Amino acid sequence: MKCMVFMKKTVASLLVGTFFLTGCAAGGGGASSINVGPAMSSSYSKLEKEDKKETVVQKTKLDIIIPAFDANLPKDPADYEKEGIWPELRRAEAVRFAYKMKLALEKTAAFGAVRVIPDKNATGDLYLLGKIDKSNGEEVDLDIEVYDIGGKKWLDKSFDYTVEADFYSNIRNKDKDAYAPIFAKIAKKLVEKLDHQKEKTLTQLQALTEVRFGANFSEENFGKYMAVKKGKVSLVAYPAEDDLMLQRIKSIRVRDQMFVDRMQSHYEQFNQQMDESYKIWQKQSFEEVQAESKASNEAIGKAFAGIGLIALGVLSAVAGSNSNNVGGYATGTTGAIVAGQAGVALLGESAKMNKEAQFHHEALSELGASVDAEMAPQVVEFEATSKSLTGSATEQFSQWRTFLKQMYEQEATPDVQL
Repeated sequence: MKCMVFMKKTVASLLVGTFFLTGCAAGGGGASSINVGPAMSSSYSKLEKEDKKETVVQKTKLDIIIPAFDANLPKDPADYEKEGIWPELRRAEAVRFAYKMKLALEKTAAFGAVRVIPDKNATGDLYLLGKIDKSNGEEVDLDIEVYDIGGKKWLDKSFDYTVEADFYSNIRNKDKDAYAPIFAKIAKKLVEKLDHQKEKTLTQLQALTEVRFGANFSEENFGKYMAVKKGKVSLVAYPAEDDLMLQRIKSIRVRDQMFVDRMQSHYEQFNQQMDESYKIWQKQSFEEVQAESKASNEAIGKAFAGIGLIALGVLSAVAGSNSNNVGGYATGTTGAIVAGQAGVALLGESAKMNKEAQFHHEALSELGASVDAEMAPQVVEFEATSKSLTGSATEQFSQWRTFLKQMYEQEATPDVQL
C-alpha cells in the first residue's frame, strides 16, 4: 500500500516536472517570448530599457526666415536680352524660389517655423538668403547664404542643377517641379550644418532673437543685454522671465508672428496662381534651350567643315599653280573651284542654322512675359483696429512694423497687457 502511494507521488512529480520543462521549451526562456495574448508585466520594463537606448535627443528647433530671393537683374536694362534674362519672370521666380525653399526645409522636419518674408528685416533665428544666378528651364544656379540672428555665417555655397534629359518624357514626373532637386539639396546641406551645432548654442540663439526683437522697439531697455562687435551680435545677459518689459515684447512678438504666418497664405496663393504657367514655361524653355543648343552645335560643325573645304580649295589652287604641266594646273584649279563652292555652300548652311538658333533665343526671350509678379494689397487686423497695407510686399511689411511700434509706444503703463 505504501508502495502504491509512493508510486503515485512519483508519477505526479514526474508529470509536473515534464509540464514545467515543456513550458520552458515552448516559452523560449520567459514571458517575453509568449507569441499571443497579453504580455507579462516584466516585459514592459525591458521595452522601456530598449526605448531609452534608441531615444535620440531632439535638438531645439530654430525658426527660419527666407526673404524673397535676389532676382539678380543687370543694372543696365539693355543687358537683359544679352544675358537671356526676362525681368518679369525673374522677379516672379525670386518669390517662387523662396516659397519652394520653405517647402523643402519643412519637409526635413528639422526646423521650427519656416517663413517667407519680403526682406531680411523680419525676426527669426536663422536667415536663408538666396540669389538667382541662372534659370533657363534646363539649368538653375543659386547662391545661398545662411546666417543666424547673431550674424554668424552658417553656409555660403553655390548650388546648381541640370534638368534630366528625359524628365518631361517620364510619366512619373507629371505635375512635378523640374527644379525640386536643387531645393532638396540645399535643405539637406543646412540640416548637416544644424547637426554640428551644440544644444547650448541653439538655445542662446533663441534668447538672442527675443532680445533683438525687443531692441527693435526699445533699444534703451534691451540693448544692454547684447554686445555688437564687427557686425556680430552676442548675448551677454537675458531679462528675468517676470520682467514686465520682456512680457510686453513677447506679447507683441506673438502678434508679429501671427501676421507673418498670415502672409504665408499670400505666398502660397501667389505660387499656386503662377504654378501652371511657370511649369509650362519651364517645359517650353527646356525644349527651346535643347533645340538652340542642337542648332548651334550643328552650325558650328557646318562652319568648321566649310572652312576646311575652303582651305582645301586654296591648297589645291596653290598646288596647281606650282605644277609644271598644264594638266596638273587644270586639275588644281578645278579642285579649288569645287572645294571652294562646297565650302561656301556649307557656310551658307551654317548662317542659316545660326539664324535658327537666334530664332530659338528670341522665342526664349518672349516666354516670361505673361507671368505677373505683382503683390496685391491686403488688410490686416490688430484687435479692434484694421489697417490697409499697400505697395510692394516689402512696403507692406514695413508699414506693419511701423504700426506695431506705434502700438508699443502708445502703451503708457508696462503692466497693462496689449
